[in-house]
Amino acid sequence: MRQTLLVAPAGHQVGLTSVALGLIRALDRLGVRIAFCKPIAQPVVGEQVDRSLALIAMATLRLPPPAMAMAEAETLLSAGEDQVLMERVVAVADQAGACDVLVVEALVGASDMFYAARVNNLMAKALDAQVVLVGIPGGREPAAAAEAIAIAGRAFGDGRIAGAVLNRVAHRRVHARGFADAYGGVLALESAPLLADAERERLASALRDEGQRCLAIIADDPRFSAPRVLDLVNALPARVLRAGDLQRRRIHQIALGASTVPNAVPAMTAGTLLIIPGDRQDLLVAASLAALTGTHLAAVLLTGGREPDVSVLKLCEPALATGLPLLAVDLGAFAAATAVNDLDRSIAADDTERVDMVATAIADRFDRTFLESLARNEREPRLSPPAFRHRLITQAQSSHRRIVLPEGDEPRTLAAAAICHQRGIARCVLLGDPALIRSSAARAGVALPEGIEIVDASAAAPRYLESLVAARKHKGMTPAIAASELGDTIMVATMMLHLGEVDGLVSGAVHTTAHTIRPALQIIKTAPGVSLVSSIFFMCLPDQVLVFGDCAVNPDPNAEQLADIAIQSADSAIAFGIPARVAILSYSTGESGTGVDVEKVREATALAKKLRPDLLIDGPLQYDAAVNPEVGRSKAPNSLVAGRATVLIFPDLNTGNVTYKAVQRSAGVVSMGPMLQGMAKPVNDLSRGALVEDIVYTIALTAIQAGQGHAGAASAAS
Repeated sequence: MRQTLLVAPAGHQVGLTSVALGLIRALDRLGVRIAFCKPIAQPVVGEQVDRSLALIAMATLRLPPPAMAMAEAETLLSAGEDQVLMERVVAVADQAGACDVLVVEALVGASDMFYAARVNNLMAKALDAQVVLVGIPGGREPAAAAEAIAIAGRAFGDGRIAGAVLNRVAHRRVHARGFADAYGGVLALESAPLLADAERERLASALRDEGQRCLAIIADDPRFSAPRVLDLVNALPARVLRAGDLQRRRIHQIALGASTVPNAVPAMTAGTLLIIPGDRQDLLVAASLAALTGTHLAAVLLTGGREPDVSVLKLCEPALATGLPLLAVDLGAFAAATAVNDLDRSIAADDTERVDMVATAIADRFDRTFLESLARNEREPRLSPPAFRHRLITQAQSSHRRIVLPEGDEPRTLAAAAICHQRGIARCVLLGDPALIRSSAARAGVALPEGIEIVDASAAAPRYLESLVAARKHKGMTPAIAASELGDTIMVATMMLHLGEVDGLVSGAVHTTAHTIRPALQIIKTAPGVSLVSSIFFMCLPDQVLVFGDCAVNPDPNAEQLADIAIQSADSAIAFGIPARVAILSYSTGESGTGVDVEKVREATALAKKLRPDLLIDGPLQYDAAVNPEVGRSKAPNSLVAGRATVLIFPDLNTGNVTYKAVQRSAGVVSMGPMLQGMAKPVNDLSRGALVEDIVYTIALTAIQAGQGHAGAASAAS
């Protein structure tokens, strides 16, 4: 039976959608089937779609049902047709689809919406919903904040309040130096230390005193309100002289330039929007120099309707090519700074990065006991993408593994290593030239955590000379050749792994797959009893995670190799918490087709079943018969795999690689991998277009593989 939660405001501007996002993310992590709806659209000037619906669709990859227009709701209310209105509300909720928990966002009251509280109460009753109240302290003492929430809760009657969330609990301050300091003015959001446990307990205790269960206390965070440069362009509006990375760079502080270059330099820091008069071309050149040395300014905004001379722009082009956006407005400097400071900090409907950050941070704060009380136990757990990612991180954290990164001076790798170190995902070893590693980190704005390990590859290489010669002597390895090979950091990293000094290796952000894997195949070799190395991708569909193999390594496996890939992939799925139902794919299902290719799949299926009778394996199956229950029942009615496959094995690399990329790009699916399986010790490759987040999860995958004993093992249950 479906449970319904109405997320309702206990005040104005409480961040209702953000809390709904966090609640959905938290439930999704536990494998709870969730759906969302907002029955009545919030009136927002200039937007065709309610922002809540757009943000939820972006975060979950599930499109909520369309909301009823506010004008329609107001017409029914004015006519006294409350029950008709609620029938429409129930109809919208029913369109949300099958789920265990339906999260419903209530109306947010504005100054001219005196009826919002009454409508929310009607919705709670019509949907038989438990209410999650959301409030903000707003500078009040805990007792006063809790009392305000309790008052809002009484409107819903006894027994309907599930609990309360205190959002935006201040731990930041806006520090305005004014417009008369050495630089002409800086407005910056400064983070104070994270909310103390004692303060959290004071707030929770105040809620309990008012009879309210504390579901979450969410500290305010400047990152949650940092807009993109793109949002600034849209809001002012500003002329874009050079777009750069305006879709990704964020404004964390504002600096108004009206002074000399020496006094301006200290304010040219990562995340700063530099506002300067259009005729201060000396400051533009200084900002360009800062960008060329690796300082990621948010953008430069030229004021007064003046634009730089063509010759100056040409001089600045190398800096602008680094991604620095250059904008211009007709406003004066002070008016422009005021307009920027007054910028709407609400999450834009296309800001995926910020949505994910906010949802994750809020999900982390929800009371787990409350969440688990909503979970169902009688069905097979469904591992959603957020749940899968959360599990990866927690498993990696419990593994305590040491992972070497031979591309130690690569900026994305540095950022990922810092995150992994701070979150305890792995103990990363940055391999390379220590001076270059530190300078690269400084240029990229990455603060290397205290205690992160940096190994000088040149100094370490001679230690491995003798071992490398011994490992490859049968292939003609000599000390001279070994010394040359050890000039490559990937070979040094491979030797560290070979000798047990580290537990895993991750590379490929700037090197090819062959460059990463070749030393491992030569030195590490395959795990005992494994005949080949293969790969899988974890395909994060909206509702579940599927395993695709092999899409990266073996061009045309024979039947025995295909059976081996199927077994390896099934074991990897189980090891990462995905129930293994293996479909070996072909262009025909069952006995319907003939030919060499389909016969190979039949032979591989029979061999895999014989080798591992404990696994559910079937083939040949067409893709639709493997994943679509209706098609599966029609084409393979007696199959235990058809229609519900979780591990999909492709007959060759051509088919597998094309399919995974088609699904990834056309359906907007996140794919993690390739993860190599079959190696005696874990070595994993990165895409050269990998984002920092991709590298973090690859390091986590590698740490988990290391904790399982070797990359081909699957003995560790989820």
